Amino acid sequence: MSSSDQPQEPQAIRPLEVLYCQICTFPPEYCEFGSSLTRCKEWLQGAHPQLFDKYYSDEALQSKIGTLSLEAQAKLEKDTAKKEAKAEAKADAALKKKMASQISIKRIERNKRKHVTAIHGLEAFDIDLKKAAKFLAQKFATGASVTKNAQGQDEIVVQGDVSDDVLELIEGGAGPLKGVPADNVVIVEEKKKKAAE
Repeated sequence: MSSSDQPQEPQAIRPLEVLYCQICTFPPEYCEFGSSLTRCKEWLQGAHPQLFDKYYSDEALQSKIGTLSLEAQAKLEKDTAKKEAKAEAKADAALKKKMASQISIKRIERNKRKHVTAIHGLEAFDIDLKKAAKFLAQKFATGASVTKNAQGQDEIVVQGDVSDDVLELIEGGAGPLKGVPADNVVIVEEKKKKAAE
């Protein structure tokens, strides 16, 4: 039996390394189909100038556009501008909604001297409620949990009257409560209704 009769082992195929855009998360050659082409171009030019030249240099653009008619070229530019304007408007609307949303800190009376503090509205500021509840529980050495309120929305319930301390933590931007504007915080006191006799 000669050495040529033995089957040769197949060589392992190395995986391809694909570069992804930091703006739209598409590969750079597909950024034109995203909604933020100009920002993608700026990122690509700064981070990978050779790829920018390959896809968006004058020669590359002329070779792409050469296959399009003038009407199709104008339509493509118009659609791209429309997509970018729509994406910017969406980002602005999200920012306005974020700035308009309120955080309410309720001091709720459980018994005569026992209180709980409910914090509602933190999720509008992209705060992880479980992490915030854990942080507050450690800070005040009490129990804290994420529960659904009567309206079906998530809120953090902390045992004890800590409403003023929570306000100070939000104003100071401590822990996971960073990025919450103190102007949007409202403290509400809610007394337990007496049972009808």
